[in-house]
Amino acid sequence: MGLTVAQKLIKSHLLSGEMTVGSEIGLRIDQTLTQDATGTMAYLEFEAMGVPRVKTELSVAYIDHNTLQTGFENADDHRFIQTATKKRGVRFSRPGNGICHQVHLERFGKPGKTLIGSDSHTPTGGGIGMLAMGAGGLDVAVAMGGGAYYITMPKIVNVHLTGKLSPYVAAKDIILEVLRIMTVKGGVGKIIEYTGEGIKTLSVPERATITNMGAELGATTSVFPADEITKAFLEAQGRGEDFTELKADADAVYDETIEINLSELEPMAAMPHMPDRVKKVTEIGQIHVDQVCIGSCTNSSLMDMMKVAQILKGKKVCPTVSLSIAPGSKQVLTMLAQNGALADMIAAGARILESACGPCIGMGQSPNSAGISLRTFNRNFEGRSGTKDAGIFLVSPETAAASALTGVLTDPRTLGEPLHILMPERFLVNDNMIEMPATAEEADSVEVLYGPNIKPFPTTEKLPESIEAKAVLKVGDDITTDHIMPAGAKILPYRSNIPYLSKFCFAVCDETFAERCKKEGKGIIIGGANYGQGSSREHAALVPLYLGVKAVITKSFARIHCANLVNAGILPLNFKNEADYDKITQGDELALPEIKTAIVNDAPAYLKNLTTGETYELKYELSQRQKDIILAGGLLNYTRDAQN
Repeated sequence: MGLTVAQKLIKSHLLSGEMTVGSEIGLRIDQTLTQDATGTMAYLEFEAMGVPRVKTELSVAYIDHNTLQTGFENADDHRFIQTATKKRGVRFSRPGNGICHQVHLERFGKPGKTLIGSDSHTPTGGGIGMLAMGAGGLDVAVAMGGGAYYITMPKIVNVHLTGKLSPYVAAKDIILEVLRIMTVKGGVGKIIEYTGEGIKTLSVPERATITNMGAELGATTSVFPADEITKAFLEAQGRGEDFTELKADADAVYDETIEINLSELEPMAAMPHMPDRVKKVTEIGQIHVDQVCIGSCTNSSLMDMMKVAQILKGKKVCPTVSLSIAPGSKQVLTMLAQNGALADMIAAGARILESACGPCIGMGQSPNSAGISLRTFNRNFEGRSGTKDAGIFLVSPETAAASALTGVLTDPRTLGEPLHILMPERFLVNDNMIEMPATAEEADSVEVLYGPNIKPFPTTEKLPESIEAKAVLKVGDDITTDHIMPAGAKILPYRSNIPYLSKFCFAVCDETFAERCKKEGKGIIIGGANYGQGSSREHAALVPLYLGVKAVITKSFARIHCANLVNAGILPLNFKNEADYDKITQGDELALPEIKTAIVNDAPAYLKNLTTGETYELKYELSQRQKDIILAGGLLNYTRDAQN
């Protein structure tokens, strides 16, 4: 039986385990990336591990999230990352060089390689045939130190594409259609692999849009084959030598297959407040629009920007619309400036932002109260924009630009003549904002500089025999890491200061949570299905750890967040009978009797409700390695113990 692209990538990097669906496997990691919202903690963790130099083929630190500097905090974090990476052998992409996923695709990604990044949209690299996965910062630190990255062997889903996109229908519409079909829970435990003649009609930037937003499916990652289109992209980037052909065997077998005819797709939009609430633009109708934001790691490539510029050229943005545009990298911005497209955008009335994540993570450009904002981004979770009552719609660049001109949600197919945008034969290559690390000989003279806002990693404890604590919070289904640990301009500067950051934990759900949790000294969180979906931010585990959370008990977990809880030493448990979730009330006194013995012996675990006298059976999906991490009190303790 032949292998799929994903299976070939896994097989060539397999360090431990068997390629049996549902079993834990350890993978060799070739490349890592970090960004500054999660990177400060990742490098604090790497420093704590005591490994002198990174052991990967390539590691890059990007500054692209915390670029608004209204105080010293972000600048201090950037200085810390710059000095730590210089000392430890990591390349440093300076602020202004671009968004990590866009730049990595342009300058560093290689077909056939593995990549993990401390950002959930790292699967962007699957657009050029990488096994690219989002991970918690501690997992990235371990990989930089030469350790394996562990996942559960996923199922492989074949999304078979036929036909060709009609004019003004975009790659964004493809992934929105996949989200409509599969939902935000549908990709859990799966890799999404794209096949069929339809993929030959998609450029690398279009493929990367699809793999980027595949993160919203809850999937382990998404991947395209590496073919002649991939080769042409790498040659245009001056990296033709990095190409390796990678395709599925003719007799490869997939666990599931989804058929999509590209010729039948129409412009789509994800409605508030979830990426899978997808409808056709024509179904939603011409609703009034207050704001349009174009950019993010999903849709900020040169091709996307050129389409937007062509739509805007010679026209004027509607006076009631605020239009902002953020090119994804310095390469994109410079080429737009040189070919005149940037001038067309500015002349139309667009506000040009720096090449960074910006509004996507609530770092500026928050909409007006109760405003409607169309965004070419990947997430529209409630409050993520910085305006809690705003209605955020996710759309393609074509739909966004057309709507910016009319002031209402507009089907771009009404614009008339099709757009004609070709990939350049040669991209402008200037890597002068990527700093090389010191050599091993020079590293001793490099001082790592810490700022006063940078606080130590929270202390962890080994798993006790039993846990007794109050249900300090009960939440419903689809709780995101934005709910647990919000982003935004007011909060992100404190990502390296867990004590201060703790004030905002679960504030979207319950503004009294942090204060109550501190008062209790310890607690248990009760959650619904798909708990922890969204961003890979390990702060959604580290902050509850700091606040004394000992266990999180849910109907089900999102993959990365569950791993982050284990890494933090917080016990992730599931109800064996989901109906038991309804029997617990916030404030109930709970107990996990002899939980350590149960974990050690792989025995059933039980939750006792001391308030009602009821007992509920629990289950846990932990590998032996994860059990050892929990028993040790977290991955940092486990790693230190292994070194001694």
